[in-house]
Amino acid sequence: MRLINRHPDRAGRLLLVLLPFALLLFAYFTASAQRLADNPNDKLLPSASQMVAAVDRMAFTEDKRTGEYAFWRDTTSSLTRLGLGIGIAAVVGLCLGIAAGILPLLGAPLSPLLTVLSMVPPLAILPILFIVFGLGELSKVMLIVIGITPILARDLEQRAREIPQELLIKAQTLGASTWTLILRVVLPQLLPRLLIALRLVLGSAWLFLIAAEAIASTDGLGYRIFLVRRYMAMDVILPYVLWITLLAWLMDLGLRQLTRLCFPWYEGAKT
Repeated sequence: MRLINRHPDRAGRLLLVLLPFALLLFAYFTASAQRLADNPNDKLLPSASQMVAAVDRMAFTEDKRTGEYAFWRDTTSSLTRLGLGIGIAAVVGLCLGIAAGILPLLGAPLSPLLTVLSMVPPLAILPILFIVFGLGELSKVMLIVIGITPILARDLEQRAREIPQELLIKAQTLGASTWTLILRVVLPQLLPRLLIALRLVLGSAWLFLIAAEAIASTDGLGYRIFLVRRYMAMDVILPYVLWITLLAWLMDLGLRQLTRLCFPWYEGAKT
């Protein structure tokens, strides 16, 4: 049997999924044990016990000055900013994608504009955002919005252009107006693609959030990572990075399940 036609069974698939993570953990803790044996004060590769102690200190020990738990405060702040940014970007991207992909009069100016905007590095305009919107929450949210909206809009525009013209013509023949056409034909086709596109830009959204928090913030996961880096506190940085990765994975899983639940007929819902 050719290799391309061989598929793992359920147990084999689970083993193959866990294997690379197990190898990474084994390599890390082996290197950590070796470095700590040579130098017990080494901070580059902390042991599991050191990271557990750091998590306990950050997440389960009340800050005497503020009376809060730093880990959960950072998580709440970051997720709030991320949720606002992604939500606004989804709505704006959907509207722009429909306008550029369905309405020729709007598509002519919007399509090249979205192409150009998607090429602008969002981090390069971060100082401009701080100048225009200040150092508060708005600038951080706007960086996420500006960073992912053009990408979402271009993806949805392309999906709108792929809707068969026969379908649009039949709807118009039955008397559908432009708004009815958009709401009853185009929108149901684009909503599942929007959820999939959001999954694809989650990594970029997190990147923009961490960058904004690192430069100008008083809380947040990115703020904490860059705050403790000056002390080489890898026992704090690594758990925070793992926590961000877990949150991103859970968000991706949630969007995937939502796509399957709401749009089981959509082919992309299977991925």
